[in-house]
Amino acid sequence: MALNVLFIGGTGQISYPCVERAVAEGHHVSIFNRGLRQDPLPAGVTSIVGELGSPEYAELAKANYDVVCQFIAFTPDQIARDIEVFSGHCGQYIFISSASVYEKPARHYVITEKTPAINPYWPYSQAKIACEELLKQSENLAWTIVRPSHTVRTGLPIMMGDSDVMARRMLDGDPTIVAGDGHTPWTLTRSVDFAVPFVGLFGKQAALREIVHITSDRAHIWNDIQRAIGRLLGVEAKIVHVPTETLIKYNPAWEGPLIGDKAWTAIFDNSKVKKVAGDFTCAESLDEILAEPIMHLKQRLAQNRPPKGELDVLIDRICAEQSALG
Repeated sequence: MALNVLFIGGTGQISYPCVERAVAEGHHVSIFNRGLRQDPLPAGVTSIVGELGSPEYAELAKANYDVVCQFIAFTPDQIARDIEVFSGHCGQYIFISSASVYEKPARHYVITEKTPAINPYWPYSQAKIACEELLKQSENLAWTIVRPSHTVRTGLPIMMGDSDVMARRMLDGDPTIVAGDGHTPWTLTRSVDFAVPFVGLFGKQAALREIVHITSDRAHIWNDIQRAIGRLLGVEAKIVHVPTETLIKYNPAWEGPLIGDKAWTAIFDNSKVKKVAGDFTCAESLDEILAEPIMHLKQRLAQNRPPKGELDVLIDRICAEQSALG
């Protein structure tokens, strides 16, 4: 059945393939954002230009969408506004949270939706948890919370820092950093694979007032991810392993993305979302997972190769001092 669907966002890392999938499934799709992205929209998509806090945002409720997909809310005040705007005015409100909310290290080697949402290390994840709690308390909004893990389309998967800078360092023959010994399993999911079950949740009664994550069932260790990036760029990755705690002493801002997320094993059980949205498969080989991010990277580097800067100075210092230990 064709549904009237609104994407708040709709042109981002994860949301753009979801828009494409929704159109392919025959839904009537509108997107609301600032209109700054240049990617061409699929035929038939209605673009509404505006800001989250603008007066025209509240006007969206008048359309009484069957599904509202919120991709660009990151703070509780934004969710509180959505609860006010859309309560009683949409059939299903889907909030994009994050799998980084899960307790690390997980108490079981496979993460399920029953894994506690506790993250004392990363303000980003803490804000997502607070957003989820507001939705759970709402009375007149039929919500679904979706937690993506590390989902890739335009950006390369790295542990911390700027991915374009890390790629440029590889191409220049400079060392790059992997936290720990590089053997931690980590799950990567292509955005185009995420989109299939995500759109499969639309209009499903069993999805209302439920939390699901959507990820690949396969994990790769960080050493293999880094080496595959180098190989696809035509170079050999020169990896320097540095203890996570040491990296945070060099740069406290890395505590969130490392201790709060990527330093830990992350393998997920997707059986809950599959029961509601149907079975799905994700690309498993790193060559296939990284193909689109590598393509986008090469396009960016051809237009604007990032110059050496403070991040390079810091990475060079860390690599030199770590390597001096022998």
